[in-house]
Amino acid sequence: MVRFTRDDDLRGLELDGAAAAGARIRLTDLSGARFDQSYLTGAVMRGVDLSDADVDGAISGLVVNGVAVEPLVDAELNRRFPGREHRRSAHPAEQLRAFEAAQERWTAAIDRATARPGLRDARVDGEWSISQTLRHLVLATDGWLRHGVLGIDDAFSPIGVPFAEWEAQAASIGIDPQAAPSWADVLDVRADRVAQVRRFLTQATPEQFAAPTPGLPPWYDDVPEDERRSRSVGRCLGVIGNEEWEHLRFTLRDLDRLDADRAALDQGRAP
Repeated sequence: MVRFTRDDDLRGLELDGAAAAGARIRLTDLSGARFDQSYLTGAVMRGVDLSDADVDGAISGLVVNGVAVEPLVDAELNRRFPGREHRRSAHPAEQLRAFEAAQERWTAAIDRATARPGLRDARVDGEWSISQTLRHLVLATDGWLRHGVLGIDDAFSPIGVPFAEWEAQAASIGIDPQAAPSWADVLDVRADRVAQVRRFLTQATPEQFAAPTPGLPPWYDDVPEDERRSRSVGRCLGVIGNEEWEHLRFTLRDLDRLDADRAALDQGRAP
């Protein structure tokens, strides 16, 4: 076990892929620390100062000062993004309405990037650009619908962008880590995948939605068999719906930030 004390200066410390489950952090100054793609499942924080903290991630079961947070956050996000509330519905017609509502917002975001080429590959604080995000949504559709539910051979587009934990294995399913598609190419593949999801949701019956899924994405190969069998087709499509809405939220946040930074520069102020 490695133990650091108050005599150790760890400013600028970087932990990348480290196993730190069960770590105990006490009387430690983490002001300005950043946690990316990290697991804090079951973390216990007592007497902490989270003033001005910005948390974005899975918060199922999160309790802050004795209050369950997830229902409050979910209700507010549903208020801000009408249609989002049905993104994981067990009914295909409701999921379809949620999906179409998301596409309306995505169309407006894509139009912004089409009108301003500088936005397409711009990144904020290391997050994905809108181009990368659309390519990740292609991967989500390929994994959950084309590969998992439909069982399509060669289901994965080479331009897909995997999540961080699966970058090393991405080439094994036909993804090209060096892919640098044009904006037009990204939009073409994205439009094709949107059409496939729309077609499936339009044609699916409640019985099909409730049935166990024939398969799951390759990044679920290690999931226990009983959990695999518990996954319904509707639940798999709900993952796509959730990805659509969550990444839309991130994209709109970053586009607004980029626009604000540009306005500040135009007015001669540092962003």
